[in-house]
Amino acid sequence: MTLRRFVFASLFLFCVTVVTAQDSPATAKLDPAMDVNRAAADGLDWHDVTQWGVEGRILDDQERERWFDRLPQSAEKSVTSNVWNLSRDSAGMMTRFKTDATAIHVHYKLRKSNLAMPHMPATGVSGIDLYARDTDGTWKWVQVTKPASQEVKAEIISGLAPGEREYAAYLPLYNGVEFMSIGVEQGSKFEGLAAREKPIVFYGTSITHGACASRPGMVHTAILGRRLDHPVANLGFSGNGRMDLEVGDYLVQVDAAAYVIDCLPNMGPSDVEKKCVPLVKQIRAAKPNTPIILVEDRRKTNDWIIPAIAKFHTKNHAALRTAYESLLNDGVTGLHYIPGDHLYGDDTEGATDSSHANDLGFMRQAEIFEPVLREALDQ
Repeated sequence: MTLRRFVFASLFLFCVTVVTAQDSPATAKLDPAMDVNRAAADGLDWHDVTQWGVEGRILDDQERERWFDRLPQSAEKSVTSNVWNLSRDSAGMMTRFKTDATAIHVHYKLRKSNLAMPHMPATGVSGIDLYARDTDGTWKWVQVTKPASQEVKAEIISGLAPGEREYAAYLPLYNGVEFMSIGVEQGSKFEGLAAREKPIVFYGTSITHGACASRPGMVHTAILGRRLDHPVANLGFSGNGRMDLEVGDYLVQVDAAAYVIDCLPNMGPSDVEKKCVPLVKQIRAAKPNTPIILVEDRRKTNDWIIPAIAKFHTKNHAALRTAYESLLNDGVTGLHYIPGDHLYGDDTEGATDSSHANDLGFMRQAEIFEPVLREALDQ
């Protein structure tokens, strides 16, 4: 009996092993669209984006530890260590160029080997996201890289319709970049486009940083940049957007078109009471005429069933409203306000994990931000 049980168990384990191996083929073999990008072709002309620049990289004239860092090196000694480390991510950076190439390639190396997060795909964390203007001048999506290694040298897209057009390539949201070049066929026209001046500067949290967009171009800051046809600078610091005056020291050095302060998801009512008024007054003292937009925190999408969370958001909103009214009473001008109750919509479908926006939530935020920004910019 013991021998029979042993033989039966051995046969069972063998069968399970064989079936498991046969039933688990690579997904890409079943659906090629799920595969990584095709390797870059040989014999391309490669163009280093640092030769013409990226938008979203503030204070270009100041020394950096890495070219693609969002903050200059001097910030390491003044901002918190968390803000400094997060500033090494290339969130919000975008490079523009013109070409008549029918295929576009990219070669870049990522700072971190972790390409994805449990709730955010590699396309958003570490991808390069390509857009182009159509014949009417409207920005439209083209393709995104699907990184599977720390260094990517790949074809983004091929078979493009003939003609010269303007492109925009958004850099990774939750990873840094060591180097990046755009590759086109030899003989193609190519022109790198310099970064536009006077960005809209967003200072915020992980949501501003880009969690949990499926692609870098789907963050509301990027969506707004395309809709307003305006450069943006994304200073979102995951878990660490807290209205710090030390960050304000760098905000005021930027020749900004507007400042959007969206830090409440990382703050409580007492934090808002202590820190909002000083930050706004710091900015207003340095920039008397630049619009400042204050944003309430979004409501978590499950706050309808968790009373403590709903109560927290209500108190947080009230604290920001009180600070806003105090600033108005003090004679501070050029202020705008965005309520938070409907930033993700009202159907509970706008977030990945209740807190961080999915693509739908980012689109909904952009819809609410857009008219306020247009008014602030007098568009």
